[in-house]
Amino acid sequence: MQLGVYSFADRHPDPTTGEQVSVADALAQQLERIKLADELGLGFYGLGEHHLEQYAISNPGTVLAAAASVTTNITLSSAVTVLSTEDPVRVYQQFTTLDQLSRGRAELLAGRGSFTESFPLFGADLEDYDELFEEKLALLIRLDRENPITWSGRFRAPLKDAHVFPRPYGDHLRISVGTGGNPESSIRAGLLGLPVVYAIIGGQPERFAPLVDLYRRAGEAGGQTGLEVTMSAIGLISRRSQDAKDSFYPYWLETMKYGARARGWTVPSRAEYDAWTADANSIFAGSPQEVAERLISVGRLVGADRYAMQMDWSGVPHKLVMESIELLGTEVLPLVRAELG
Repeated sequence: MQLGVYSFADRHPDPTTGEQVSVADALAQQLERIKLADELGLGFYGLGEHHLEQYAISNPGTVLAAAASVTTNITLSSAVTVLSTEDPVRVYQQFTTLDQLSRGRAELLAGRGSFTESFPLFGADLEDYDELFEEKLALLIRLDRENPITWSGRFRAPLKDAHVFPRPYGDHLRISVGTGGNPESSIRAGLLGLPVVYAIIGGQPERFAPLVDLYRRAGEAGGQTGLEVTMSAIGLISRRSQDAKDSFYPYWLETMKYGARARGWTVPSRAEYDAWTADANSIFAGSPQEVAERLISVGRLVGADRYAMQMDWSGVPHKLVMESIELLGTEVLPLVRAELG
């Protein structure tokens, strides 16, 4: 099982100091983190797309291209590309360019996204939420499999014997589908034979096991082979378990407060947080041994091919994130490999 990192380049004002990292500094920090992850032998690093002031990255492909120049082996992924408001032709070209630049290390993780700010920004109608994604994903897959391509649909101009360049470094671009737990998304990814990534931001990851099973059964029904599952978790790793829990708490709480304002969540108590971080139960904040044991148990249960950690919620300080990545690569990864390969 590979281990990796996801980030949204979150730059919320620090809840403990009030300071806010500049966009330039946030981007520089991301490159430092990706370079370290590559040096430590971690398998992949994903960057999210957002169009809000508190996030530094609206175009993951640009930052990943910069990361390609300072890395050697690590897979460079979006996390996610909000495909519903993208032109599939243009985003395919961006990521095949990244794939050529990195010599085959690009991954386009397509999803609907957890926010909707890109819809009015790019003139998309929220009433077409599902149809936009389905049509654009279908076109994206055909772009990877056909050249030239003839195609027509509702949401962009038709293509007639169109050649799309550059092509990927290898035979195909790695295209994955991200989902927050929608059963239809698991079925679609399985039927299409696409790798699936489960975005888990709360609750026990075991509850995703039925969705993974649904994905694999759909893939088998569709005659697909080579299905791959990536699980994800939020958290932080420190040498002492309690240090990780205490350090992560104010930033996690800030995200919960933001969600309460934006989406009507109830802000959880510290007691609930402590229960969720006990033995890295739902939030993977703890010591290397604690986090490794949790990654192994969930990875074995669902047969995960990859597991991703998201460590910088609401702007967890760069120093703490770098220490966490270091421990993920030097202490957690060897434990996981010893158990799961």
